[in-house]
Amino acid sequence: MLINDVQAFLRTIPDDRRLRVGPFTAKIDPDDPDLPFNHAVPDDGADPTPDDVAALIAAFHARARVPRLEYVPRAAPKVEAALLAAGLTPEGRYPLLVCPPSDVLDVPLDPDIQVSLVPASATDDLWSVARITNAAFDAPPPADHDLTRMLRLLAEDGLIAAARDTTTGAIVGAGQLLPPRAGVAEVAGIATAPTHRRRGIAGAVTAALTRAGAQAGITTLFLTPADDQAARVYARVGYHKQAEALFISLPA
Repeated sequence: MLINDVQAFLRTIPDDRRLRVGPFTAKIDPDDPDLPFNHAVPDDGADPTPDDVAALIAAFHARARVPRLEYVPRAAPKVEAALLAAGLTPEGRYPLLVCPPSDVLDVPLDPDIQVSLVPASATDDLWSVARITNAAFDAPPPADHDLTRMLRLLAEDGLIAAARDTTTGAIVGAGQLLPPRAGVAEVAGIATAPTHRRRGIAGAVTAALTRAGAQAGITTLFLTPADDQAARVYARVGYHKQAEALFISLPA
């Protein structure tokens, strides 16, 4: 089932950042406290006890991280009630969009913008990607761990795409395809510089990553847009809603 495949992908975490607590798999980044890099995912069909949730909260607090989960409720429908009872609060419910490889569409793009994949050797471009991405998601200016994360992504068969303004040579948009697992991969971190919004860049970057992922043999490509406006951009690429993702955390 596609939803279970996505949930399994979300639980696939490198061993050095993976923590098992009861029916949860937690991802803890030792270098970066930013919320997207620190969260847990429940097992399919999980029915956690209050002690399970308390242990998960304690594990995050012990590592100076915000107790937080990102998951698909349809795959574990009993989990949310247990989290709410423990005081966690939903940050948001976001559409889970999927694009079959055969459905990816071309997106009109400003002729002065070119989108291409960024190799690991292009360190300057990777730093530019980090600056664009961190600014778009209100994260601190990039540091060494951002570059390390991107190099690791590329080494594990993930992809990074950049949009370049050919009139200035500057990178003005970016996005990532996270390393695939069992034919599933997530498109993430789609970002555009404020000076270049509404010029088709987000859609073109998403289309480039989706098409390249399909060519690499990925059969399930998904993403979770932050709002309805972003969802409309991805719909023009060929993505459609399959389910809903829940982001939920414990307030400070």
